Amino acid sequence: MAKGFKREQRINDLIQTTLAEIIQREAKDLHLGMVTLTGVSVSHDLAYAKVYVSVLEEENATRTLGALNNVAKFLRYELANAVELRVTPELKFIYDDSSVRGSRITSLLNTALKKNDPPHN
Repeated sequence: MAKGFKREQRINDLIQTTLAEIIQREAKDLHLGMVTLTGVSVSHDLAYAKVYVSVLEEENATRTLGALNNVAKFLRYELANAVELRVTPELKFIYDDSSVRGSRITSLLNTALKKNDPPHN
């Protein structure tokens, strides 16, 4: 069973790096801002792939995700031409807000620490 996981993980990594290259190459034509692929999770039968995306400007996240999902078929076609897989998975782009949540938590912690710091004399 561990062997299957390794194969799945290799496919996840392959899809992530290849899609990142395709998106970087096509970004101007697709009218995308700064997009980072944070992860890929393929289904066990490799028919579907969830592609997790973070964006530089959080206020544009909805628009960027919409644009990516609108061109998902084109990106799947480009992916199929770039990698040799028996089945090229259908792509679904999902917003990954972990970096935004992480910076918010860091900010809250820093504020709490400053409030609890005794004044230095």
